[in-house]
Amino acid sequence: MAEKLILVTGGAGFVGGRLIRSLVAAEPLAEIVSVDNYFTGSPERHVDHPRVRYLHGDTADVVTLWSERGLPAPAVVYHLGEYSRIPQSFEEPDRVWEFNLHGTKEVVRFCRLHGAKLVYAGSSSKFGNGGRDEHLNPYAWTKAKNIEYIRNTADWFGLDHVITYFYNVYGPGQIATGSYATVIGIFEQQYRAGLPLTVVEPGTQSRDFTHIDDIVEGLLLCAERGSGDGYLLGRGEEYQLIDVARMFGGEIAMIPSRRGERASGRADNSRSRELGWEPKISLRDYIAEFVATRRPVSVS
Repeated sequence: MAEKLILVTGGAGFVGGRLIRSLVAAEPLAEIVSVDNYFTGSPERHVDHPRVRYLHGDTADVVTLWSERGLPAPAVVYHLGEYSRIPQSFEEPDRVWEFNLHGTKEVVRFCRLHGAKLVYAGSSSKFGNGGRDEHLNPYAWTKAKNIEYIRNTADWFGLDHVITYFYNVYGPGQIATGSYATVIGIFEQQYRAGLPLTVVEPGTQSRDFTHIDDIVEGLLLCAERGSGDGYLLGRGEEYQLIDVARMFGGEIAMIPSRRGERASGRADNSRSRELGWEPKISLRDYIAEFVATRRPVSVS
């Protein structure tokens, strides 16, 4: 019998799937349960292991989902199951509200009921433009409000928590097509197809890109050793998007700017490094390896 239970919300997602794979190895005596509504998650990311199970449902219903199955209290809850795209959040504000505000409120309540440690995946959008960019779009605003709610709940009720912040996660398993694709995923897909890489104007906007394996390592360290707010998981390097596209080589096509996008983003990862976190994979090396091993398909 497992000695420890861990919940991962969004466990069929890009980060969640990779996290569960690492948890299986890092926590040999733990059972891992995923709760995912499969909005962007996929069964293809499931980890086939006897200590992993997947529940289909919304985070807003996590308390009921858990009690109906008679599951014991989890020790740790990794909360990754939120809406996470900026431009689309203008088109789906009700969904953003439900997934992020309502869903996270219930996850926090779940953690309080069970005495679980909450590991929350915040957004780097909170820090843009001296903190003012948290009002740029519905996504950033809800993520910032969740941070405020978690911190207040900790002060009011003693919630055990650690808050991390992701900086433009990329790597194997990322979404490469559709409205929820990542920029590196889009560039990879276009490169494979021999198409021009589409760069959002003006192209000088910069981002701090962090490989999925470094993110997962940071999450595990934060869960084990971290407490409170301020764990930024980014390399601390900025690249302009036009320069990222140039790393792939080939033709570039500029496309119109999008509402709600911030101008820059770079992580101050000093607090994460205090835990022993050291990002290992650089974007430049990752793209160089990708280009060296994948020839673009010629377009007739």
